[in-house]
Amino acid sequence: MSIDLTASKTEQRAEELDALDAILPFDRRDQLAALLTDEDVATLKHLASEGMGDNTLKALASDLGYLEAWCRLATGSPLPWPAPEGLLLKFVAHHLWDPAKRAEDPIHGMPLEVEAGLRTGRLLRADGPHAPETVRRRLTSWSNLTRWRGLTGGFNGPSLKSALRLAVRASVRPRQRKSKKAVTGDVLAKLLLACAGERAADLRDRALLLTAFASGGRRRSEVAELRVEDLIDEEPVRADPADTSSPPLPCLSIRLGRTKPATSDDDEQVFLIGRPVAVLRAWLEQASIMEGPVFRRIDQWGNIDRRALTPQSVNLILKARCKQAGLDPKQFSAHGLRSGYLTEAANRGIPLPEAMQQSLHKSVTQAASYYNNAEQKNGRAARLII
Repeated sequence: MSIDLTASKTEQRAEELDALDAILPFDRRDQLAALLTDEDVATLKHLASEGMGDNTLKALASDLGYLEAWCRLATGSPLPWPAPEGLLLKFVAHHLWDPAKRAEDPIHGMPLEVEAGLRTGRLLRADGPHAPETVRRRLTSWSNLTRWRGLTGGFNGPSLKSALRLAVRASVRPRQRKSKKAVTGDVLAKLLLACAGERAADLRDRALLLTAFASGGRRRSEVAELRVEDLIDEEPVRADPADTSSPPLPCLSIRLGRTKPATSDDDEQVFLIGRPVAVLRAWLEQASIMEGPVFRRIDQWGNIDRRALTPQSVNLILKARCKQAGLDPKQFSAHGLRSGYLTEAANRGIPLPEAMQQSLHKSVTQAASYYNNAEQKNGRAARLII
């Protein structure tokens, strides 16, 4: 009877999560329904109704699912609200640890049975300690969820701050770029040649790559979530704005809504001009897509699905095209389109503020790093002896 009751509750939560299907990934709905409590689902629904950004809510749901799974494995109980200080310290100890000490002491760090349970549930992929940024993000999500429930926790306590600082120092690991290499203009040209065929998948991938790059290096989640309703036809623009006799180019504006770093009141938009517009329109026409997701799944027989690509699919498509183009897929990821856009803009001498209007980077420091690299390579300081 208890088994039937548990299954029924899980099915009920899955149905409630269906109401968030535009926000939460469908392929993880059942997994999240099994991990989250009724209170968790109610909190997510409340945050969605309050207008929280889709990407933020997705990340929050993912973090919450992970925390619930970890807590059950580590303590045998669901995640308590508010979390006691000892549980917060345990979380840090399980995720940030010293690899050298682990080699000498197997019980240091995350217990093997907890690790095995998380891997079985495909919630843990990292080998070794977690990235400090991941741990901090999950602690922040945990803290925010506690606050949104009208509770207070020990997230600002000196003991947690001290433990986190010491654990980060002990678990030193080199910072990895999201994409080892940037997808700059020359790389993009090779990828487009790799999908120069006439199959539906070829046209879709050309449109996807050109749209993602030319619209400022959009994140894979933004590409996957793009809908026809977000595309707005604009009046043609001149190839050279200063020359009224230059040829007109097609123009679209893309409404992105609330992007990753944006506040809840922001409604971002960027422009697509020229060849990317033509290829995108050709894809939509050939696929007979009049509404809904722009970039969709295509089966092995060329049938176009109604469902959108997932962010992970966008990454896999880029890697597959890299392989076909003779490039090493391990060196590239979908984030390379974002870093590649700014790198290419820097190489072409486009002012940083102008490039940031299109990329929608909020951090000048982050965006400027790509420009600094380009200036160093093209400058005289590195050419004293050649």
